[in-house]
Amino acid sequence: MSDTPAPNETGCALVVLVLELVPGSHAARDTLTQARAGELATCIAGDLARIEPRVAQLDLALVGAHYDPVELLRPGWPLHRELEQLAARAPGERGDGARVIAFGAHAGQLPATLAPAADYAGGALRLLPLVLVGADATAGAVAEVFENELIDRGMIRPETALLLQEAFGAQLEHAQYLTLHDVLAMIAGQYEYAGLAALWPLLETALLAPQAEEWLDLPPEPLAHYVDGEARIALFTPAAWRARYIVRGSTDEARLARHFERFQARQRQFAAILGAHGVPVNFIHCDSGQPEL
Repeated sequence: MSDTPAPNETGCALVVLVLELVPGSHAARDTLTQARAGELATCIAGDLARIEPRVAQLDLALVGAHYDPVELLRPGWPLHRELEQLAARAPGERGDGARVIAFGAHAGQLPATLAPAADYAGGALRLLPLVLVGADATAGAVAEVFENELIDRGMIRPETALLLQEAFGAQLEHAQYLTLHDVLAMIAGQYEYAGLAALWPLLETALLAPQAEEWLDLPPEPLAHYVDGEARIALFTPAAWRARYIVRGSTDEARLARHFERFQARQRQFAAILGAHGVPVNFIHCDSGQPEL
């Protein structure tokens, strides 16, 4: 049996509208009404069709909300996949043209699966997920064009920027359409700048190849192993930590205690970042300097 998809098989292209707010400012609203979400979706459809005309052959689905990067960049891309499933159930049939499908808040509330988390509100970088759905060949071709061109040609039109600012009550410094891979590259740079470069390969594996495995084994950083869909972090006793990380002969007990406290804080930091990205974390108690995770 051939593995070639049938001509009418549905495919999708996943896109992100990246909003960079003016430093020190915050969006007044993180969700839009149905009417406002519909206006924004129509505007965005026009933007994307200017970049790649075949977009007009695909359904566009979006939610009138913006999110912190950790809410979007999770294994399986849950916000994008939720949009894809909602679009598939949306009323109406696809005809010769494409549909523009927008999901807005009712009485200020979105369904729990789409609601931005209050814990991550207020950041200067906000992301709005977009899904383009249609014939597999067309969606695949559009996705390929976007991978190659959005980084250079993904700027929004002035009218879209104005609508975004009015609708969300935000001051935009920059706004651009990017692919998920583009966004990952951007966030990787931010994490490196924040001193988190060591953690990125493990997190990237969880996002892009969740069935694969990856080690973080770079002393003096915590020891972690991503495998079976979870990050396992070695939880050392003080003696085991010393056996693994400290050069023999160190005798300043107060100094060693401070180092161990900083090491534990780093473990908690890594665990918090992984958890925010939706990666399960499991601490494995280790009584030796050479644990098996």
